[in-house]
Amino acid sequence: MRHFRLLSALVAPAAALFLTSCGSVSSVSSGTYHVVAHKPHDPSKVEVKLSLATQNVYVMEGDRLLMAAVTNVGKPGALTPTGDFTIYNKEKKRRRQSEPDAGYPMAYWQEFKPAYGFHEGFVHPYPHTHGCVRMHREAVARMFALTRIGTPVHIRQSLPEDKEYGSQVRKLDESKLPDPPRSYMMSDAWFKDPPGPLLVD
Repeated sequence: MRHFRLLSALVAPAAALFLTSCGSVSSVSSGTYHVVAHKPHDPSKVEVKLSLATQNVYVMEGDRLLMAAVTNVGKPGALTPTGDFTIYNKEKKRRRQSEPDAGYPMAYWQEFKPAYGFHEGFVHPYPHTHGCVRMHREAVARMFALTRIGTPVHIRQSLPEDKEYGSQVRKLDESKLPDPPRSYMMSDAWFKDPPGPLLVD
């Protein structure tokens, strides 16, 4: 099943399984995907903004862009909800609790609505999840470092940030990546952070 990611230094990138609820742009390979995230001056001012039309997420501190990255959102019939939410549950080492595939990793889980959250997973260039928001490990690990319990999340069909920052977001197509070994996915080593500092000044 194509829902998991190996670290880029290992066999091949893959991604974390989603919950059951869960224009022409060039793509990059996941092995070279990197996201820069800046430390906030005031963590209480951090907000997450998600555009469903572009599948871009913008982490903002007021008018200051801290991070922008591509995501993968809900497909038709299993849409990612729109509205204003807050992150109320964070689990770096979350695993799927229900069948099928109980125990599979959903790293860097940030839940904003029951059974809906941001987490590591394969990023497709078109809406493909069951409602959760999947992100490359390089991005979601940094977003996890930026958010806290109570961080606001605003999800819209489109956002002003699309026009202002959308061109800065590197697109990604992991739709054809192979699955990593199940033994690795089920090990604690799966949850290792990407190399280097997660946030920069």
